[in-house]
Amino acid sequence: MTAARISNIFATLPDSSDEIFETLLAKSGLKIERIISTGQATPPGEWYDQKMDEWVLLLSGSARLLIDGEPAPRSLLPGDYLHLPAHCRHRVEQTDQQVKTIWLALHFQP
Repeated sequence: MTAARISNIFATLPDSSDEIFETLLAKSGLKIERIISTGQATPPGEWYDQKMDEWVLLLSGSARLLIDGEPAPRSLLPGDYLHLPAHCRHRVEQTDQQVKTIWLALHFQP
């Protein structure tokens, strides 16, 4: 049996302007990832439409998330979380350009 390892979600933040998706844990029917955004947004006209449910927690920075059919984006600040059921079309309208936006995302079977 492998010993448990302590890690920190805020450690080893890459010095990059690219959006980064890092898998922290993957098991059957579950994936936990850290997403680091630096001003990124979903390209115009594109939507996320995922097969799995997604639960996201915003840890730092800020974001605006638009859910298909809603009149305006939802603003997220540190501590805010949201459950996006499978096939809930959504897009990231904006992430903070001054502070790294760090998300904790859990993807799981509906």
